[in-house]
Amino acid sequence: MTLSAGDPMPDFDLPTDGGGRISSAELKGRPYILYLYPKDDTPGCTLEAQTFASRYGEFQAIGFEVVGLSRDSVSSHDRFKRKCGLSFPLAADEDGRLVEALGSWVEKSNYGKTYMGIDRSTFLVNAEGMIVRTWRGVKVPGHVEDVLAAATEVGH
Repeated sequence: MTLSAGDPMPDFDLPTDGGGRISSAELKGRPYILYLYPKDDTPGCTLEAQTFASRYGEFQAIGFEVVGLSRDSVSSHDRFKRKCGLSFPLAADEDGRLVEALGSWVEKSNYGKTYMGIDRSTFLVNAEGMIVRTWRGVKVPGHVEDVLAAATEVGH
């Protein structure tokens, strides 16, 4: 199943870097960006995280939280966050339940080998917990700017 605009964000409660937790219940009442990425400390994921970090203040200024999500462990997130100087939370979905519920656990192919992995995707969620916009198969260059433009539109 693939979720899209108009669907409710599935309930979640996940551990984050730094020993914290983040949940859909905690985020209720404020809009947020949930972006899913394949793996900590890989080139595309690092660029995406650093770009979200460089625009994080702009997201906050319009009332949005940003949350990164992958199936990496909390300790991996801790190292990645420190290395990249990120200020937003990184959620660990180690069992992949939320990734699957979002329709972002997909068959991928690399050098002729097929395997299951995270489809780089982003969800813009409103204060009521409804998905307003989705991006799937994300290409990193220009993506954060597109998300910020859409969030700005929703925020006004």
